[in-house]
Amino acid sequence: MKLQKAERNQVKLRLGLSGASGFGKSYSALLLAYGITNDWTKIAIIDTENNSASLYSHLGDFNVLSLNEPYAPERYIQAIEVCEKEEIEVVIIDSITHEWSGKGGCLELHEQLGGRFQDWAKITPRHQAFIDKILNSNCHVITTVRRKTDYSLDKDGNGKTKVMKLGTKEITRDGFEYELTVNFELINDNHLVTASKDRTGLFSGKPEFVINSSTGTKLIEWCNLGISVEIAMSEINACENIEGLKHVYSKYPSLQKQIHSAIMNRKNQIENIASHLVDEKEIVKPLIEENHGIST
Repeated sequence: MKLQKAERNQVKLRLGLSGASGFGKSYSALLLAYGITNDWTKIAIIDTENNSASLYSHLGDFNVLSLNEPYAPERYIQAIEVCEKEEIEVVIIDSITHEWSGKGGCLELHEQLGGRFQDWAKITPRHQAFIDKILNSNCHVITTVRRKTDYSLDKDGNGKTKVMKLGTKEITRDGFEYELTVNFELINDNHLVTASKDRTGLFSGKPEFVINSSTGTKLIEWCNLGISVEIAMSEINACENIEGLKHVYSKYPSLQKQIHSAIMNRKNQIENIASHLVDEKEIVKPLIEENHGIST
């Protein structure tokens, strides 16, 4: 356990878009993705919304992976892995609501087990694996989620019970918003958004606005201000001895979890090279001595 200097490293964006049906979640997500990559072919949308992504095919040659029921967490994970293998840069999951409340999603799986509180012990790890896949993917990830009006039963000053409208609530498990870099909430069918969560500081406290590709450009520019994992990896690959690896590891404390496996792989390579050199020396030395007439 030790203190270390705080460093900002480059990260993959985890963006959220939430709103009611018809507010423009899919369209806004595609514009965000294009601003991040500037290349439609490097964008993939995992479409759970009855092939609605095809409505925007005029925008560019983005990729579509249609995901139909059952919407189990493992099927979402598999879909993300397909995108990763194809070296997609931005994955749009449209939407994650189905993983929670759709046919074969977590709520239905819980009911099939009996709907008891203790049954969540079997469902929660499956849902968490899905969240972890989003957070640990080597792609930028944009998620969309539906919102619904939330109500409560309260008593007024006369003691009468009234239904009170609390606003809207995302249809997914509580707490997902806190995992995101930025969470945009679409507030009407004119596609206006506000940032309900913003780690970048680019949008918090700002007036409502309409998302376009420049929004994605701002986000990727913010993202690229930090220390690059790729730079650290190149330094690791250039190391020719163990001391060099120790230097790189201590140089990037905020990246140590990400570069640990690469450090160990390069360490093994250096040790193997050294071992082969020793073996070659033991073979060549007697031959040299013999040729100089000094062999014993």
